[in-house]
Amino acid sequence: MKQKWIKKGLVFDPIKSGLIEKNTIGFSAVPFVLPILKEDGIYRIFFSARDDQNRSLPFFIDYNFNEGKVISESEQLLPLGELGAFDDSGIMLTSIIEKEGKIYLFYIGWNLGVTVPFRNAIGLAISEDGGNTFKKQFRGPIIDRNYLEPHFVASNCVINYKGGYMMYYLSCIGWEKIEGKTMHRYHIKWATSNDLVNWERNNNIAIDFAYPNEYAISVPRVLITNEGFRMWYSYRGGPYSEKYRIGYAESEDGKLWVRKDELVGLETTENAWDSDMVCYPCVFEHNGQLHMLYNGNDYGRTGIGLAVLEV
Repeated sequence: MKQKWIKKGLVFDPIKSGLIEKNTIGFSAVPFVLPILKEDGIYRIFFSARDDQNRSLPFFIDYNFNEGKVISESEQLLPLGELGAFDDSGIMLTSIIEKEGKIYLFYIGWNLGVTVPFRNAIGLAISEDGGNTFKKQFRGPIIDRNYLEPHFVASNCVINYKGGYMMYYLSCIGWEKIEGKTMHRYHIKWATSNDLVNWERNNNIAIDFAYPNEYAISVPRVLITNEGFRMWYSYRGGPYSEKYRIGYAESEDGKLWVRKDELVGLETTENAWDSDMVCYPCVFEHNGQLHMLYNGNDYGRTGIGLAVLEV
């Protein structure tokens, strides 16, 4: 059945927020939530802004979904890495999970490249105070390129799975020159772990390309429902060319997935903040309904929007 998402407008506009005064140029990309007072409708929304050097930097806001307002904004959560480290050129937050009273925060570390524009890897930070502050666990990444994946890994979603954990993550399969422009191709794979630090990955593909000219599938978000596993993600290429759209897939076991992009009833809105693209979804349940945070034009420059699934 086709989903009917009802748009509720922007919940956060980085241009109007105080973040501009904190040496950022806006953006609020790749939002995801941590319920801190769910019974009161208050969630912590994590995202990445950008500074005047176009480097991604991590922040959060506390947002009351019942009242529809921002309660507070954070300072920068994590420092950039030391010179030459995997995260010296940017930090982009991607997913979060709780374990034994601690909150594990996964993020993308950015390096600038020479032969290609950039390289990504996945880092880990942990909070022991309920998600107010975080500390990097290692100077290096917990997942990086290897002999099976020689280019880079990036955006991810971590879930509880059969007494352990499963991560769905972006995996770049290659770069190529097209009309003088260096272009990447990446899709979604999965890995497993018992401790959230050491991950077993065997080149297992979760969401593969569906169109000959599709080249970017990113930011997976997975829910486990009574009907099985459900995933929302972003994809570029195919019928929409350069403009991201939100895709959808279903699975019985969390490993073998069937794409059903046509079921996502969330399109762009003419002459609006999301007129060119919709991307980077985060789907979660609140007050018995599925809610979706998402970005619009220019990969998060125009803010974070909200849509609610009509039932």
